Amino acid sequence: MPSEQAHLRPATAADLGAVAGILAHYVTSSVITFQETPPDVAYWRQHLRRQACSGLPFLVADLAGTVAGYAYASPWRPQPAYRHTVEDSVYLAPGRRGRGLGRLLLDGLLAGCAAAGARQVIAVIADTGDPASLALHRACGFTDAGRLREVGHKHGRVIDTVLLQRAVGG
Repeated sequence: MPSEQAHLRPATAADLGAVAGILAHYVTSSVITFQETPPDVAYWRQHLRRQACSGLPFLVADLAGTVAGYAYASPWRPQPAYRHTVEDSVYLAPGRRGRGLGRLLLDGLLAGCAAAGARQVIAVIADTGDPASLALHRACGFTDAGRLREVGHKHGRVIDTVLLQRAVGG
């Protein structure tokens, strides 16, 4: 399904089961996230409340009433001087890659970050050998900011992360 059929909207409590399921897939079957235990719906309820309080976006790509992916921004670091810098997270449901949904989510997230007063968005991407996330971020104007070597250890693998950065807002 092309992204034109997807509707981008703020996440709601009704979406959280699907969001939890999407992340659970990646937590248990991949190394793209360094989480080792899938967060449950209660975690996501708290996350949704934190997002609402922070004013930062938490979006879903809705395809005919089904959550096909989600994206959110969170504070980069807790120290006050970082208050205008956020980190992005973008996840697609299994089988939904290659349809423009990642781009739809990331474009919407960047606009939401700018509207929330963010000036810099950081992407921390596990270097798993799959170029999709790096390509998506670079296509959306992110540039390489660095590499952290051997910082992740999961499923018997040692993983680097690639840092990318993009300015938003003013």
